[in-house]
Amino acid sequence: MEKLISEFSVGLFFWQSLIFLTLLFLLVKYAWKPILNAIKEREENIENALQTAEKAKKEIEELQAKNQDLLKEAREERDQILKAAKATKDKMISEAKNQAKVEGEKLIAQARNEINTQKNAALTEMKQMVASFSIEIAEKIMRKELGEKGKQEELVKTYLEDIKLN
Repeated sequence: MEKLISEFSVGLFFWQSLIFLTLLFLLVKYAWKPILNAIKEREENIENALQTAEKAKKEIEELQAKNQDLLKEAREERDQILKAAKATKDKMISEAKNQAKVEGEKLIAQARNEINTQKNAALTEMKQMVASFSIEIAEKIMRKELGEKGKQEELVKTYLEDIKLN
């Protein structure tokens, strides 16, 4: 350090100071403003990017909230549709059961009527057959019994006596 002080030259110091000040003036006049403007512009771009990112974040949050609402509404609508479909299904099943029951009852009633009709027809036919057989049997018995003249007279007398008694 002593060497610097002992070798100090005022002329050299003056020219170095003048060059430094000139250089400083030139930097301030021509370079400092563009550098500051570039830094300021960069700061503004960063601020705009941050604001845009914040807006995008808010929009995304709003969209997510809307999506959640839409999903909730869709689920509610789905549940309502499922309930309505189940109610319709139950109603259709109930109506089908009732209709089947009514149809079954009609078929049973028709079958009973048919059975009664067939039964009555069979009874009538059986009565006719029994009457026909009875007449044939009576006719055969009468021919056999009344084939002889004495038996005919005896039968007539018996009938006449029965008639008088009644």
